[in-house]
Amino acid sequence: MGTEPVISVVILNYNGARWMKRCLDSLRAQSIFDRVETLVADNLSQDGSERLCEELLKEWPAGSWKFIQNGGNFGYCKGNNLPAAQARGKWLFFLNNDTWLLTDTLERLVAEAEKRGATAGTPRVLDYDSDNFQSLGAGGFDLFGFPTSRNDFPQSTPVLMPEGCSYLILRSEFERLGGFDEEFFMYADELDLSWRVWLSGGTCWALREAALHHRGSAAVNASGGDKMVELRTSDFKRFHANRNHLWVFLKISGLWSRLLFLMQCGWLIAEGLAGSLFLRRFSFFRNTVWAAFKDCRAKREHLRHERARFKPLQKRSFFWMLRRFLRLRLNRWDELMRIRRLGLPKVTEG
Repeated sequence: MGTEPVISVVILNYNGARWMKRCLDSLRAQSIFDRVETLVADNLSQDGSERLCEELLKEWPAGSWKFIQNGGNFGYCKGNNLPAAQARGKWLFFLNNDTWLLTDTLERLVAEAEKRGATAGTPRVLDYDSDNFQSLGAGGFDLFGFPTSRNDFPQSTPVLMPEGCSYLILRSEFERLGGFDEEFFMYADELDLSWRVWLSGGTCWALREAALHHRGSAAVNASGGDKMVELRTSDFKRFHANRNHLWVFLKISGLWSRLLFLMQCGWLIAEGLAGSLFLRRFSFFRNTVWAAFKDCRAKREHLRHERARFKPLQKRSFFWMLRRFLRLRLNRWDELMRIRRLGLPKVTEG
């Protein structure tokens, strides 16, 4: 690649053999492929997808791609930070491997982001096997601090949080903000980054002019192939989701963030107890809620360090965020609608 790429697409792979070919083929077909840098990082996959990725990429023009073996399963955050540190593009685009792009997705995405003056953003996300709407980012957060309101906005608009499956951000801002917090490992990482974008004076946008297709929860809800047909979760997933949502507010200084933290603690206690009754095992509460609370205490030095590191970058108040993004619609309403459509989730211990 003779000139600096306009966008660096970062794909983290872990046992994604089923999805990688279509994802990479759609990137190779991009209308601005000559200005795209593709970095595929592997978290020590065990299903042969590492070799598949290398074989597919070898057919591409030299200099347009890099394959990076991370050397361990470092989760989403460190797994993406490692290849992002080698990127050269003006924009970073963190893309899940269970996606495929239209031929003009990246061209439209960059053009719309530049037009809106966005710091970060997401394209319109459609179901993997159809043009049915899936998401366009979280419009705000509810009374308990959970992201909500994934509406199909009629035009590009600011949102609290771009989708993690297709997260676009200026590389300079990603580096300035410290990238993904590697202590998170996985889940709520895009929410944490988006709060930092907004509080530091930037903007996150739903960039409706661009679109892609996404399977969603491919590793957790594998049944159904291209189409999700059931809900599955695990104690491991719920622990990280619960803990990391709490950490988002512990990393922000101020009374309002502490209030949302306490509100969320109350919700998680009630939800964890209800889940234990439904599953008929108290270990669900212990593994997903009590363990999350314990980790908040165990990592208090890290959280204190992050608050101090971010404070000089903060330009907007937490109250400003409340006024702009607080929504009365509860996040769990969307969860209930998914349960209504797909049935009660199957929960595994571990």
